Amino acid sequence: MGLRQLVIDAWSWLNYKPVMADAGRPGCRAFPELAKTWMPPHELRRLAAYKVLASYDYNQAGQLAAIGGDASALERRELGDAANLVDTALGYLLGSEQKVAVEGAEHADEETPTPGAAEAAAVQERLRTWADKELLTFRVQQAERAAVLLGDSVMVLAWNPEKQRPTLRVYDPGFFFPQWDDEDDDFPARVHLAWEIPADDDAGLKARVRRVTYELGPISEDGEQDGDGDGGSAVGPRTYPWEPGGASNVTCYLTDAEWLLEDLKNGETLDRLPMSKASFRVRPDGTELNRLDLMIDFVPVVHIANTIPDGGEHWGRSVLARVLQALDELAATDSDSSAASATTGTPIIGLAGARLPVDRATGRPQELEVKAGAVWQLGETGRMDALDTSPQLAELRARVDHLLERIAANSRVTAAGLGTLDATEVPSGYALKLALGPLDALIGMMRLAREHKYRLLFKMVQRLYQAGRAEGWTAGETLPARMAWAPHTPTDRGAVLEEVVKAYGAGVLSLETAVMMLLEAGYPIKDASQEVERIRVKAEQDAAARRGAQAPEDGNGQQADGERATQVLSTGATH
Repeated sequence: MGLRQLVIDAWSWLNYKPVMADAGRPGCRAFPELAKTWMPPHELRRLAAYKVLASYDYNQAGQLAAIGGDASALERRELGDAANLVDTALGYLLGSEQKVAVEGAEHADEETPTPGAAEAAAVQERLRTWADKELLTFRVQQAERAAVLLGDSVMVLAWNPEKQRPTLRVYDPGFFFPQWDDEDDDFPARVHLAWEIPADDDAGLKARVRRVTYELGPISEDGEQDGDGDGGSAVGPRTYPWEPGGASNVTCYLTDAEWLLEDLKNGETLDRLPMSKASFRVRPDGTELNRLDLMIDFVPVVHIANTIPDGGEHWGRSVLARVLQALDELAATDSDSSAASATTGTPIIGLAGARLPVDRATGRPQELEVKAGAVWQLGETGRMDALDTSPQLAELRARVDHLLERIAANSRVTAAGLGTLDATEVPSGYALKLALGPLDALIGMMRLAREHKYRLLFKMVQRLYQAGRAEGWTAGETLPARMAWAPHTPTDRGAVLEEVVKAYGAGVLSLETAVMMLLEAGYPIKDASQEVERIRVKAEQDAAARRGAQAPEDGNGQQADGERATQVLSTGATH
């Protein structure tokens, strides 16, 4: 990219890469797939950015730079620092576990449960059962690693009649092409999932493009569109199970089709593929997937951004974005260190006045080898000098440490988070907490960016169950559910327990809040409401035992019961 062109967008941090200027150009060896005629021009920079980031994750950034014209980049040593940074940030983001939590479910086992608590607990149990069957933690791991590395990830839900539950699948964000309109915010009315299928000569299959489209549109009798883009034969509004008292004229249509690459002409991009040349896929029951009415009024696709997008943007930013140039510097320094270590371990030696052995066959002096046990004969004025490169190697190693500290600071993962901080440099736990402050802010921002997306995912799961008329799921409004994350850093459980006991004993905390604090601190509490009930039952049993052992009544029974509950808490008992 020359000085006459300056692009500032969500991927401007990659402008220093020469390969970014070649994205989409015919004959580009770095991104040949982006030169296809069906590829939308406005998506080229985003897709090129994904490939550059993936090359760092697989230690192939040097190969990509070599394709861009830097021949020396093939010798670059990449030791996994980028992948380590991604995995570290991912580990802190996910925490030790993730749970589905429905608001109000924690009050279901109380003596006087709040209205709707029993229903919330039932929905929470069903959602957790679904999560176990669909391997939600595994899917979340897949999706979130792509989001942390690339900045974006995509999860797609679909109702499976055979399994009688929604299925969850994670897609590469490079396959995701939402059609944003001016009035759309975070939920586009039309979404494409598209990728190219290479030719298979053995099977006699030509190269083709597959496009899966989800589109919101007016309800029609046959789902077809007429010439002016409206639905076919319009029908009356539909009442969805999650809106019993309302009526909607909107539904979601699914189209799954393929096109031969040789049939596509210039200008026939992804959103303009000729339907007359499409080959529609067919479900196992024989239904053609051509504007199939899914009987839902939402697009079952969830886009997860790693960061909160800027105003007017929709895409997230990779955790590597701000430190990519530092990672290049680190790889170059590692390469220099490798070269310096070679001359340090096997030094360059200069000899003067040496008697070199002669090759009997050629009569020429033989080259000397530096190896253990070698003996060289020197004359009276002979001298041997060795080139000492150890000072340069020490400087390079110091530069590596400096770059690692810079990467840790600018990525906000911190040296303490990466594990490179010397434990002897931390005088107290409070100092460690301050050192982890940027990491706390980073994880808080990343989890905030995902909060409403997972709420949306669980809302879709509930509505798909209702639309599929699954057993146990009745009509009614969907309950708000969220993803509950475990603490991302270790906590002082003893200090939290002491704080909880004192606060509860002083009457400034309820028992429910006290148990929730213990749960967040990492105590093995499976269900907060059940734990509260167990503590109360234990306190009542202890009170009854004490009353039976003492003839006179204590006179301050309520206070004594409260003290016993505090004693139960102080033992950390989880029965």
